[in-house]
Amino acid sequence: MLTFAALAWAQPQPIFYPAKGQSAQKQQNDMTQCQGWAKQTTGVDPVALAQRSANQPPPPGPQGQRLRGAAGGAALGAAAGAIGGDAGKGAAIGAVTGTVAGAVRQRREAQAYNQQEQAVQQNTQSQLATFNRAVTACMNGRGYTSQ
Repeated sequence: MLTFAALAWAQPQPIFYPAKGQSAQKQQNDMTQCQGWAKQTTGVDPVALAQRSANQPPPPGPQGQRLRGAAGGAALGAAAGAIGGDAGKGAAIGAVTGTVAGAVRQRREAQAYNQQEQAVQQNTQSQLATFNRAVTACMNGRGYTSQ
């Protein structure tokens, strides 16, 4: 079962010792049953969490924010400059202003993405901790000690 291996990076896994001399096969069967019970009891599916984490959209990249900002700023600046009699100077000022605005927008999007990603990661770890507590309770009830 992929349950614990899929998310080993996210949450420390409990370690179980067969305190009553259970065989390796019995321990494996007990673990599988306890994982199923923990999933049903807590509503947490570690495999689904791993798949959800793997399918997260990539962080926002540059994607032309600065270039679009420069082009838009240049167009607006040229129009404003034409009114004042110097379209070239207006376009240059608009391009610089647009580039800065594009960079600021890009930075804000990256910060928002990072905050959202951190919240998702904390939620995932909290759910995995709940799942692991349930597995541990089940295994302890079946005569295993845990660390």
